[in-house]
Amino acid sequence: MQIDSSVTTTIRELAQSHGLDVVPETIRVNELGLDFQVAIAEAVDGRSWVLRILRRPDVTDRAAVEGRFLHAIAPHLSVEVPDWRIHAEDLIAYPLLPGEPGLTIDDQGRPQWHFDVESAEYARSLGDFLAELHTVDPAAVRHSGIAEHSPAEVRQRKRDDIARVVAEFDVARSLRERWAAWLDDDTFWPTFTTVTHGEVYPAHQLMDGAKNLSILDWTTAAIGDPARDFMFHHSSVSAQAFDATIRRYVDKGGRVWPKFAEHCGELFSTSPVELGLYALQTGDDEHLDAARAQLNPND
Repeated sequence: MQIDSSVTTTIRELAQSHGLDVVPETIRVNELGLDFQVAIAEAVDGRSWVLRILRRPDVTDRAAVEGRFLHAIAPHLSVEVPDWRIHAEDLIAYPLLPGEPGLTIDDQGRPQWHFDVESAEYARSLGDFLAELHTVDPAAVRHSGIAEHSPAEVRQRKRDDIARVVAEFDVARSLRERWAAWLDDDTFWPTFTTVTHGEVYPAHQLMDGAKNLSILDWTTAAIGDPARDFMFHHSSVSAQAFDATIRRYVDKGGRVWPKFAEHCGELFSTSPVELGLYALQTGDDEHLDAARAQLNPND
């Protein structure tokens, strides 16, 4: 995209203030991130870097947790994760990771898929990565400060989040009834927790064909419900492709329960709740309008 020269200058000067000299003509900016402005630029030595520029002061504390978590989790994974070489209050920077995004958004806001999400290769790769992540001993990352919730807390937090959104927005009756039935049925819910990424979907996955090479954006990492890392996949692929992923996941040490797939579907159905909570946090009119539209689509 065409970048205003003042933006380029600001980014270059910010990088230089932390000892990173980038070539202005190579700077490409992605404004879609809610917490960070993200730029990719080439340094004078030819190496490409990712620059994350914090949008709001409240992001600082969460970024500190993410940085500690990345340092702790990296040795346990065979995929690459960001290696924060610069971590300051105004800038986070790391060398560009291998692979290409599995999903991007075009100028009209339409999703563009860059691999076959139904492929057996992707089922194997995703199943391998999630089994590897979910079998990491929580003790290895607990000191980073990421959120940790017991199975009972996972369920209660979801109940509380839904209650807050229902109190603040006009939520469709069908959604309220669906969520209430799910919350009240023990058979849907996990009896154990794992280390999770929290937002595993192809925009955060750098791929070689249908194979995961790198995983980005660990801001929502936590010790909690493993289904968080499967819900987008469940919503995006056929039952056959999802089952193939789960078989690979279990073969590699992952654990599921009888209603795991159904739970993933119900969890994904609460995406408007997450948007509602974010809109309440920001108070932004566009975010609030988007949340209203999703929470009561027939209004």
